Amino acid sequence: MAAEFSVVETSIGEIHRALEAGELTCRRLVEIYLRRIEAYDKPTGLNSVILVNPNAVKRAQELDEEYARTGVLRPLHGVPFIVKDNYDTHDLPTSAGSLALKDSIPPDDAFQVRRIREAGAVVLAKSNMAEWAFSPYLTESSHGGTTRNPYDLERVPAGSSGGTGAAVAANLGAVGLGTDTGNSIRGPSSHCCLVGIRSTMGLTSRDGIVPLNLRNDIGGPMARNVEDAVRVLEVIAGHDPADPITERCRDKLLDSYTRFLEADGLEGARIGVFRHFTETETADLQVKALFDEAVADMEARGAVFVDPFEIPDFEELSKGLWEERFRVEIDEYLAGMGDRAPYRDLKEIVDSGLYYPPVEDRLKRNLEVDPETVKTTDVYQEPKNVAFREAVLDAMEAHGVEAIIYPTWSNPPRKVGDMESPHGDNSQRIPPGTGLPGLTVPMGFTYGDLPAGLQIVGRLFGEPDIIRIAYAYEQSTGHRRPPIAFPELP
Repeated sequence: MAAEFSVVETSIGEIHRALEAGELTCRRLVEIYLRRIEAYDKPTGLNSVILVNPNAVKRAQELDEEYARTGVLRPLHGVPFIVKDNYDTHDLPTSAGSLALKDSIPPDDAFQVRRIREAGAVVLAKSNMAEWAFSPYLTESSHGGTTRNPYDLERVPAGSSGGTGAAVAANLGAVGLGTDTGNSIRGPSSHCCLVGIRSTMGLTSRDGIVPLNLRNDIGGPMARNVEDAVRVLEVIAGHDPADPITERCRDKLLDSYTRFLEADGLEGARIGVFRHFTETETADLQVKALFDEAVADMEARGAVFVDPFEIPDFEELSKGLWEERFRVEIDEYLAGMGDRAPYRDLKEIVDSGLYYPPVEDRLKRNLEVDPETVKTTDVYQEPKNVAFREAVLDAMEAHGVEAIIYPTWSNPPRKVGDMESPHGDNSQRIPPGTGLPGLTVPMGFTYGDLPAGLQIVGRLFGEPDIIRIAYAYEQSTGHRRPPIAFPELP
């Protein structure tokens, strides 16, 4: 075998080329990543991994034997994944960050986990998360403790998928799965210099993901580059009878999303510049400067802008969209586990006392929710969501734009423990409130080494447009760089 394969900033394509050339094996790849987790995760205080899969090496060996026998690589053959610990895994505990579920092993895999495994992926590790996915701002849990930002270990990686974000950014795994109820794929991806995709509601299944609010919940990829994120999306997208919302993708699903990775994808692209979030007193000046630079870079490569792009009555329409549904949905999740459920309902979890103290108030508030008052409508049916989506789409149609852009966060990552300074989270409004897809891509750094992300929002099932725009922007700017505290191991 050739000199040691470098996993720092490697891609799925590079992994597969090395496998085909005989310069790498799936087993060796997994062993390299496991060595990095051992050397870097707990010793540095990054604390992104909640547990390592003890069967990862064995599974990689099986994939090597399959390739030797067939000569065929599956779409994600041998690719080590970091999976957020609210995805059901039949062979590993799924805790949602809570000590109450620390030893809870579901009866089967989540739909997306099953899809990536069928495509040849190796579940390398489960990642820490904000307990029950409650916080968009930080990643702390009673089971996993505090996860830190690999670019500055004194800062947060955002929440709730901060464990996946920190691990993938620090090259402790090749790619990852996160979940996004209001921010939690795009936020950690922005804070950790990654690409994150929150797809159109209904393009991907939520079956087997511990719920927070199914009107908003979506699972999806977090990766170091657009191509890898799209490769994962291509595998996990599709209809699932266990999640009725995916009925909407039956006639919208494409056979390929990677075909929209076009280096000249900005040429002629018509984009709305949504400055609502940057024209506030608390928006950071360096983030605003990066956003203006991104607009100029896109324009130089052929994009046509509507600037400023405005959504009439945006503030009014985007308010009041949240309904607390956690009690109903977590009770249904536990019931679905049958005899494997460690608790029967949320009340038993609260009574156990096995939770992170800062989430106590929210857990107890949810106990006061009357299940009979919780609406069964989804984002396509609830009148407020419908009105908001129609306003956004009408504005896009009126200006003839295929996408709109704004900073994913208007402020840099906060220090750990800081809950007072402006957070700048811009991801709670358009997606998820409309069901439209959102993608974040690195747009540079503030204050030396603090990442910032550019969010690109498309029309319903408009993934091809935002993929094309994001890929062309990424390829022409190259803002992604690894955190210096996690170099190649000797």
